[in-house]
Amino acid sequence: MTLTRSSRDDVAMAATLTTWLNGQLGEGADVEIALSGASDANGMSSETILADVTWTENGERGTHPFVMRMAPAEKDVPVFQTYRLDHQYEAIRLVGELSGVPVPTPRWLEATGEVLGQPFFFMDRIEGIVPPDVMPYTFGDNWFFDAPYADQRRLQDSTVGVLADLHSIPDARGTFGFLDIRDYEGDTELRRLFNKLRSWYTWAAAELAPSPLIDQALTWLEANWPEADRPDNVVLSWGDSRIGNCLYRDFEPVAVLDWEMAGIGPRELDLGWIVFAHKVFQSITDVFGMPGLPNVLKAEDVRAVYTEATGVEVGDLRWFEIYSAVIWGVVFMRTGARQVHFGELAEIPEDIDSLFHHGPLMRTLLEGDQA
Repeated sequence: MTLTRSSRDDVAMAATLTTWLNGQLGEGADVEIALSGASDANGMSSETILADVTWTENGERGTHPFVMRMAPAEKDVPVFQTYRLDHQYEAIRLVGELSGVPVPTPRWLEATGEVLGQPFFFMDRIEGIVPPDVMPYTFGDNWFFDAPYADQRRLQDSTVGVLADLHSIPDARGTFGFLDIRDYEGDTELRRLFNKLRSWYTWAAAELAPSPLIDQALTWLEANWPEADRPDNVVLSWGDSRIGNCLYRDFEPVAVLDWEMAGIGPRELDLGWIVFAHKVFQSITDVFGMPGLPNVLKAEDVRAVYTEATGVEVGDLRWFEIYSAVIWGVVFMRTGARQVHFGELAEIPEDIDSLFHHGPLMRTLLEGDQA
């Protein structure tokens, strides 16, 4: 699947960044920068650009590897209504300071959009490998699929351990209050997140058409509000807790990436997401009659490992999986519109739900069968 993310001009951007970085690094830095696109195997939203930056410091010249995260331009059909690169930057910085969660060190932030037209930040590049999204790692012929089950399980459990560490950061409300979306109504963090999701969906549907499946799911979520929405169950949520958003070495996470959906809310947000994300890829292999990885990231195993690490008992994750499914649906609506914009898709289909690669799984969850 082709997923163009940007119409940017690398040469012009490198020239502008050279001037800006000289200002950040000071007199005599004499910056040179080489940009290259990141892998197309993962991610759909913000641009991720590899940058090798060379400068002189204390009389010595050296080249340093970075990753640049940049909000998409409006003309490139952004996935989200708003992008707060400053919030991503600050969340990564605080997680690195307050926990053992492995995150890249953030370096320079340009939050105004005045330099390149969109905000961006630089962070250290960490070497590692990632289970691919395209083609999904469940399809086979990749390092994770081909590994012995013991190594697959080690990767799974260590990633759940990352969630446990992340959720153990104390006083999430106070420390990460800037992530609480007070612009949306609601008397709890989850209510505000839910209302933000409704607003985002309405915005996406205005350009395309409403989705009957998302409408059904939103009605179900409202009618089955979870008991997990309690005042004592508010943690920092990574927001996009997938193994495809981690870099690994020797089946252990060495970098937790993609914080653009970070927020505060129930711990089940991350647990439901990591289970659901794997189910999406597994369900696609089922359609093609392929074996996939049915024994990886099962809900009962994720809950058990998390409880052992935290001492917190976690109940059924169905509500949070369906909530995740709605988010995935809106993302597919926006990426569908983007594919039309870039000529990768001839037109938006009349049946909006046909854009959803996870549609059959979503229907199964709504029917109450989690097998």
